[in-house]
Amino acid sequence: MERRAFVSLPAAIASAPLISAFGEPVQALAAPASPLAAPDSLTFESPSVVGTLPVFYERLKDDLTFPLAWRNARTHNFRHWQRTARAKVEELLWQPADATPYNRRTLEEKRGDGYLQRTIVFNVTKYSRVRASMLIPDGNGPFPGVLLLHDHGAKFDIGKEKMIRPWYDPARLASAEAWSERYFSGRFVGNELARRGYVVLAVDAIGWGDRSGMAYEDQQALASNFYNLGSSLSGLMAREDVRAAGLLATMPEVDRHRIAAVGFSMGAYRAWQVAALSDHISATVAACWMTTLKGMMVPGNNTLRGQSSFYMLHPGLYRYLDIPDVASIGAPKPMYFLDGEQDPLFTAVGVAGAYDKMKAVWRSQRAQHRLRTEVWPGLAHVFVKEMQDATFAWLDSWIARRRGAPD
Repeated sequence: MERRAFVSLPAAIASAPLISAFGEPVQALAAPASPLAAPDSLTFESPSVVGTLPVFYERLKDDLTFPLAWRNARTHNFRHWQRTARAKVEELLWQPADATPYNRRTLEEKRGDGYLQRTIVFNVTKYSRVRASMLIPDGNGPFPGVLLLHDHGAKFDIGKEKMIRPWYDPARLASAEAWSERYFSGRFVGNELARRGYVVLAVDAIGWGDRSGMAYEDQQALASNFYNLGSSLSGLMAREDVRAAGLLATMPEVDRHRIAAVGFSMGAYRAWQVAALSDHISATVAACWMTTLKGMMVPGNNTLRGQSSFYMLHPGLYRYLDIPDVASIGAPKPMYFLDGEQDPLFTAVGVAGAYDKMKAVWRSQRAQHRLRTEVWPGLAHVFVKEMQDATFAWLDSWIARRRGAPD
């Protein structure tokens, strides 16, 4: 009878020599070469999981070649590639497109500092009727519009209130002001934009603000239940953002040809995602959410904790497209990506690699001047005053001007 060897693979010694059960050295299973290369081997894998990663995660990453990326496309027709890539993303949302009438109604209006504050309700999908916050500049429109997309932050009591000052709720106002001090230099980005002549709209994603009702540890169960119901939590959020962009384009105060998506953190992810999926979005600012998939899937990364990652996970998508490839579906729209040099959520290699991939796409369309990518020295995961001011100036150059003006 053959004696079987048992290979233990704790994370701390994954690269160290391993010894079989009968005292002989064996090859570590974390080595690049597959252990199946020696089919008659008597060794076997144990454990198969270290922390929250399979021990063969690097080989799984090696299998990802992103065949639908523009650089790998079998067509030289960029529009054809965009349609094909967008169709694949939409297929993997597991949430069909929704043409439910918005049936928008106004709940309240109140004068603000240079703008009108308005709360509305509308059908964001056929399942949900939600409340949203709007700011409309004083003066004669139509004005450029901005869809503001809030972050995650594991703070669920406020959503849209992170972006637009909640004049209608003292309790949420106190919470939102504390959040603003922590991440936005004490500013409300939406109110700043309205004072600069933009109509702004902010809507709660499911789980936040009016639509809260869960704790941090409930997110994985919520996502699992969506999957069991034949849908997807992340796919629903993506579809809702597309719907919100479409709503903004129907408003008489808004120039439908000049609508930008702006977001921070998870809101940044949502901003470039909706730009890829919606023709209503003509420009994007994404603060602190861009990386390559392989640069993100490394030990210690926040994504490996699960929970919040389910809002930004479309199962199977990365078999076809890398993260920056999805954002590139929106090319050659003007897009501005910025992050902090010390952002703990994204590796420098992942950010730089994503920026390089996107630059190649915009360059291929002779539109490199429409893509701006920055890493801000000394800053972490924030969207502070200086970053906001750069954003406002960039938006003014691309969105505030009238349609048809030269680049």
